[in-house]
Amino acid sequence: MTARTKTGADSGAAGDAAAPVPALDTDALIDDPGIRIIVCCGSGGVGKTTTAAALGVRAAERGRKVVVLTIDPARRLAQSMGIDSLDNVPRRVKGIEGSGELHAMMLDMKRTFDEIVEAHADGERARAILENPFYQSLSAGFAGTQEYMAMEKLGQLRARDEWDLIVVDTPPSRSALDFLDAPKRLGSFLDGKFIKLLMAPAKMGGRAGMKFLNVGMSMMTGTLGKLLGGQFLRDVQTFVAAMDTMFGGFRTRADATYKLLQAPGTAFLVVATPERDALREAAYFVERLAAEDMPLAGLVLNRVHGSEAARLSAEQALAGAEKLEAENLETDGIVDQAAGKAGLREPADSPAAGHAPTTDSEPRPDSTAVTTEELTAGLLRLHAERMQVVAREQNTRDRFTALHPEVAVTAVAALPGDVHDLSGLRAIGDRLATGSAPAGAA
Repeated sequence: MTARTKTGADSGAAGDAAAPVPALDTDALIDDPGIRIIVCCGSGGVGKTTTAAALGVRAAERGRKVVVLTIDPARRLAQSMGIDSLDNVPRRVKGIEGSGELHAMMLDMKRTFDEIVEAHADGERARAILENPFYQSLSAGFAGTQEYMAMEKLGQLRARDEWDLIVVDTPPSRSALDFLDAPKRLGSFLDGKFIKLLMAPAKMGGRAGMKFLNVGMSMMTGTLGKLLGGQFLRDVQTFVAAMDTMFGGFRTRADATYKLLQAPGTAFLVVATPERDALREAAYFVERLAAEDMPLAGLVLNRVHGSEAARLSAEQALAGAEKLEAENLETDGIVDQAAGKAGLREPADSPAAGHAPTTDSEPRPDSTAVTTEELTAGLLRLHAERMQVVAREQNTRDRFTALHPEVAVTAVAALPGDVHDLSGLRAIGDRLATGSAPAGAA
């Protein structure tokens, strides 16, 4: 099953008219038993975590057994699901309505690396690796380690075959799709020439190994020792010797996970907001996924604005506001002029003017009060600003769809506040499923 509909070009539409943008049917996606992995990717701050959580809730309440894996350190996912905290172990989410189940977890990068070591090395060797200073630095913050461990954890979850749908919230990355590159980068590092050179003395052993170390390593240690420090190199060598039997496994698992991402049972959702930079990044994601033969389901466009009074354009609203303000100004001028002339005589509320004094129960004119006309003009200006935002977002979206007319899109109307519970996630899920922009946004 596919989550896309055919475009006008696909169906043989003729003429210069723009083909309709295919709608992304997220319910068809999460209901498809053949889809086992959904990967939400996009630049930072566009709502990947919320989208992943909302999809997880909706899929579970439609009968699937789901686990959501987030790499977001903000812990918003745990809070929205009513869980005190998330860790490297899937936690059951309570309050799910329906026959399915929802579990959630947050990647613990170091713990995942430790688990790999513990699973693929005997007790003594595992302890030597875990206590090694270079390993501790590598597992806690080496470039690409978080992305690699996210893919490692995905592979572990899929291998367990405990859940029929895994939803992945990818790491926030400055470079698009770093998590796709990370397994290859880390695998290449751990299986590269530098590591093999460091491994050679340990493999040769005895005097031959020491001779190689003294001769072959002297130049390298002379240079790198000045840059990195002799102790650092010794830590690396100790780490390499302990990890000798594990290096091939890193590359093998990285390749297996990469192929898993390319498999028909995986679907990528690119998440963006209707802003120029976010959609530019989304376009790069779409192109990169195509280049890597990754199955793209479509684009989720978050926080789209609209108006229930879209028939009143920004220009009309501004014209109406200006007219009301001009009329109000003219009226104020007449009143002021009349008051000025009256000021030459006795005050209007003076007994000498033949008027009874104003009592406290009678309303007194207040020059600071907002008139109906002023209030209406202000509301018209607010509406004009809203319609300008709607038009700007639509123009930005149109530029994206012109470049990628084949990409199915669902637009999620902006909520008035943040999502912080299951009800909010259900609301997002409803908006994802409708596949339409809010009033005035289309």
